[in-house]
Amino acid sequence: MSLKRSTLQGKVRTIITGSTGMVGEGVLHECLQHPEVEQVLVINRKPCGVTHPKLIEILHNDFFDMSGIEEQLKGYNACFFCLGVSSAGMKEEAYRHLTYDLTLHMADLLSRQNSEMVFCYVSGEGTDSSEKGRSMWARVKGKTENDLLKLPFKRAYMFRPGFIKPIKGLTQTHNYYYAINWMYPLLRSLFPKHVTTLHEVGLAMVHSVTQGYPRTHLENQDIAALAKIR
Repeated sequence: MSLKRSTLQGKVRTIITGSTGMVGEGVLHECLQHPEVEQVLVINRKPCGVTHPKLIEILHNDFFDMSGIEEQLKGYNACFFCLGVSSAGMKEEAYRHLTYDLTLHMADLLSRQNSEMVFCYVSGEGTDSSEKGRSMWARVKGKTENDLLKLPFKRAYMFRPGFIKPIKGLTQTHNYYYAINWMYPLLRSLFPKHVTTLHEVGLAMVHSVTQGYPRTHLENQDIAALAKIR
């Protein structure tokens, strides 16, 4: 597969959702350190607890009604959408509302306001693009991916990480990740198609804006490959 660097159109100005969760916190961490990221806007219901010269934070309770902050969402060329909920114990209707409906509502608004935006959506390994499988979460995520790809973004990428090695020192990492973190080198060696690192996820998102990638659906090995591009 050929990986060709695209021309960088200025610095990356990105919106990040879900920065009070594990993946979003890690992506924010990588963006704030990356020299090609100029500005980061995070939208949260509660403070993320991070301060940085690049960072702007908007506290907003209702993600289904963005009318009060619409103007502040203009002028960005990327969105790293890391907001999500676990399907554990949820009925399909409720999970769909907080996964499909919320994501498409925000994405539709951003696509209309920012024609040059690259949109990265955190889905998950095993997502069902056919929307017909037995797994409820995989069907809902699959429909979410499919309909995101129909929106008029400059480019859109569906990230499908499996096991994610956390970044040491961050505060939103689930305890069970730390409990089995010692197994990561073995898992990477034996099952490279099913593991990635949070560092790679963050870098790959930045590189999806600055350099592009030939596939719209990024499995774990695609994430690792895109993260390595310079």
